[in-house]
Amino acid sequence: MGWIVLIIILVLAFWLVGIYNGLIQSKNKVNSAFAQIDTQLQRRFDLIPNLVETVKGYASHEKEVFEKITAARSGYMTAHSNAEKIEANNQLTGSLRTLYAVAENYPDLKANTNFSKLQDDLKGTEDKVAFARQFYNDSVLAYNNKLAIFPNNIIAGMFHFEEAAFFKTDDEEARKAPKVQF
Repeated sequence: MGWIVLIIILVLAFWLVGIYNGLIQSKNKVNSAFAQIDTQLQRRFDLIPNLVETVKGYASHEKEVFEKITAARSGYMTAHSNAEKIEANNQLTGSLRTLYAVAENYPDLKANTNFSKLQDDLKGTEDKVAFARQFYNDSVLAYNNKLAIFPNNIIAGMFHFEEAAFFKTDDEEARKAPKVQF
């Protein structure tokens, strides 16, 4: 009888360890996926000063656009949480849309090979960010589902696992057309 109880206890212990390890693996996958977004956004932020300097040469009176880009870029660099980084990224995305709208009004700038190369590099990086964001959101969905499913939710509650946030853009900001004033 003692062996049966011992076997049941061991099976339960291995089962709980399996659930716990699965939750840890999913959480680590979410963290890794966000790190991939972070890497691509860093590449994007490294390209932006060159793009801004190129545009400044043609559109020096667009000071407000340049200031918004600089503020959003430094906001990302000083962000402490993923939520703060997501918000700073959303602000930067809106500012870049305005910068591209400004560039449309300068034919000489659009013909500049430096500007075209930087724009292409940034577009490639934006594509990588979009892919990394999709992978991150897929990882978050799998992790959050794991947290919600019984009996995982009991183990997750015992060890204070929390749901991860999806990487969302600011819907209202994304729907607005960039405003260009001269």
